[in-house]
Amino acid sequence: MRILLLILAALSLAACGAPPPPDTPTRRITLPTTEPLPPMKTFAVPQVSPPGRSNASIARDFLDLSFALESGRQLPVLTRFEGPISVRVTGRAPASVGPDLARLLSRLRREAGISITQVAPDQDASITIEVMARSELQKYVPQAACFVVPRLSSWAEFKRLRRTDAVDWTTLQTRERMSIFLPGDVSPQEARDCLHEELAQALGPLNDLYRLGDSVFNDDNFHTVLTGFDMLILRAYYHPSLQSGMTREQVAARLPAILAQLNPRGQQVADALPSRTPRAWIDAIEEALGPRTSDMRRQAAAKRAVNIAREQGWTDNRMAFSLFALGRLALSGEADIALASFLQAGVLYKSKPETQLQAAHVAMQLAAFALSSGQADTAIQMVDESIGVVAQAENAALLSTLLMIKAEALEVQGRVVEAKAVRRDSLGWARYGFGSDESVRARLSEIAALSSRVKAAG
Repeated sequence: MRILLLILAALSLAACGAPPPPDTPTRRITLPTTEPLPPMKTFAVPQVSPPGRSNASIARDFLDLSFALESGRQLPVLTRFEGPISVRVTGRAPASVGPDLARLLSRLRREAGISITQVAPDQDASITIEVMARSELQKYVPQAACFVVPRLSSWAEFKRLRRTDAVDWTTLQTRERMSIFLPGDVSPQEARDCLHEELAQALGPLNDLYRLGDSVFNDDNFHTVLTGFDMLILRAYYHPSLQSGMTREQVAARLPAILAQLNPRGQQVADALPSRTPRAWIDAIEEALGPRTSDMRRQAAAKRAVNIAREQGWTDNRMAFSLFALGRLALSGEADIALASFLQAGVLYKSKPETQLQAAHVAMQLAAFALSSGQADTAIQMVDESIGVVAQAENAALLSTLLMIKAEALEVQGRVVEAKAVRRDSLGWARYGFGSDESVRARLSEIAALSSRVKAAG
């Protein structure tokens, strides 16, 4: 009944021009305060959950991740670093990169068993992380937030060799030098996310699979720090039984014993064979998410992805993500479709333990609808149910947005003192998640706009 009331209220307000959820561009209102922002908050001890799937399923994932590129091109052999790995940072790195990289390297040593250390910027290194302006990076790779290339140690080398076989992953036999290029003029969280994803690919698998609900090796971008599944994949990747130059068949023959040793709990889980992901669905999702097309075409592509997912009979991460993408794209003009899509996606995501973070992303959207329709108690409940999993996933941007919604909902209820405390907490996380003071205040304005009509009516 509560969800039904939420649907009816949100749709009626949407028809009257109610403010949309926070991912939609809106006119920014003036904040009631210009107080200095609190200190930036950061995450401390990682909270990592082991994968819950069978080892047979994880073995298939390992092979599909390791022997193909995102484009679909096949890789003839496994390649990795043989021996200790060194990492250096060059360029103008923001202050947050040092601590975040040290924390990541510590996790790789502890959880993946990889011998990896940081060296000084002027020393030779296996992996060079070069930090630069986003505009410079996207001048050469327009759609990339960050990326990794083989055989190089600098941006100058990349500019000179980017159209040669030197950067062709299919020609590798082993890994000796890698370069990661990431922007320094972004939020601390965005820089950290690049570190996790690109360093994982510099070390291990190069492919992404949409069917994975608990991994950074997935272009849906829900998980942004390495998960328990990712660390298991990397630990298997560097197992002594494997080496560079092995074929898919050779690796497949050794994986069952490797995973039985590394993940004994996976031996007790029943196997579930995933269905194939048609290229047509991938193309539709990529068009829906791509920046270089009109909103109308993107929304049509999202609807096509939903239809393909239904034809396939999916009830997994791929069906839910199709609905989530459609919900996001329908926010600006078709609130009824957006809300219905989010509700369906939320049901699917919440039904599986490995997609609770995705469910929290959906909950943020639904909480925004609830707030804008005056259902403060529903908004607060949705936020409270989601905060734990979001904090575990170390997503400060999402965590701060949820807390901002809760603060506004508390104000609607007249709980002003509690609202002030929650909002201050949200701003500490927002400084990590969104970066500049201007970006933090902009997000705060967008969330405040959701409840402005409700407050005025009250």
